[in-house]
Amino acid sequence: MDIKSELKLSALQLNSVTGNVQANIEKVKKLVTENLERDTDILMLPEVWTVGWACDEFAKSAQNLKESSVISFLSELAKKYHMYIIGGSFIRKSDDGKLYNSCPVFDREGKLIAIYDKNHLYSYCGCTEGSVITPGSSGIIVDIDGIKTGLSICYDIRFPELYRAYRQNGVQLFVNAAAWGVGKPVPWEILPKARAIENQAYMIALTQCGPIDLANWNIGHSRVIDYMGETITEIKAQKEGFMVCTLIFDEMEKYRNECTILNDIKEKYEVKIYEKISDNIADNACGLGS
Repeated sequence: MDIKSELKLSALQLNSVTGNVQANIEKVKKLVTENLERDTDILMLPEVWTVGWACDEFAKSAQNLKESSVISFLSELAKKYHMYIIGGSFIRKSDDGKLYNSCPVFDREGKLIAIYDKNHLYSYCGCTEGSVITPGSSGIIVDIDGIKTGLSICYDIRFPELYRAYRQNGVQLFVNAAAWGVGKPVPWEILPKARAIENQAYMIALTQCGPIDLANWNIGHSRVIDYMGETITEIKAQKEGFMVCTLIFDEMEKYRNECTILNDIKEKYEVKIYEKISDNIADNACGLGS
């Protein structure tokens, strides 16, 4: 396989039709047909674009891989435009009946090359994902033209351990497909940058936009962030559309080689509780400057 030093990304910020998989397939098809730029290497979609962030709709929308209209559609799209697709997520029903929030990845020939199941399930502030969905058991790294890519979905962004494990296994590109609520703007602003900076990796933070129902909205503001925490491109408005940019990996590797901060990670971090410090040390500290 040829290893590319640059990849052209198109990431679609979308407002899904709640509970209607076929309507969302038609919407994505139309937006891609009318707006996808030539020579796109990767198309990325947001979390649960097939059904919207509506936990009570998840079970009704679930599809088995073998009979999935979502998988068939994304496979044909990847093949038609000869591009990789990071398929956001859909609700996948396993053969044993369990439901997963799953991100499928397709190669340029339309072959399904990876499935990532969301590891951390958001079940707070009225959301009930954890009562419907089974959590995944591991991270997934997928090879995109020689670029190691670590997959994650929405709430996973709050767990730096996953991203550090990815980085220690050579990942160069993080993706987070989300349906992030408008009521949590500070974490959405800070956490993608933090994951990129602390691991010296590109981060695609792609979320849905627009209303979920009469009382709830997606936050929008999707971004691509570089390995130093700078925003390369973003969609600030609450609108559907594509972020388009080129990721340059040889520049990133040069930076990593010059600033080898991960070499400073200790094998083990010992933590001491203040109350356990010996009386002798405490007495000496109190006597300083007397």
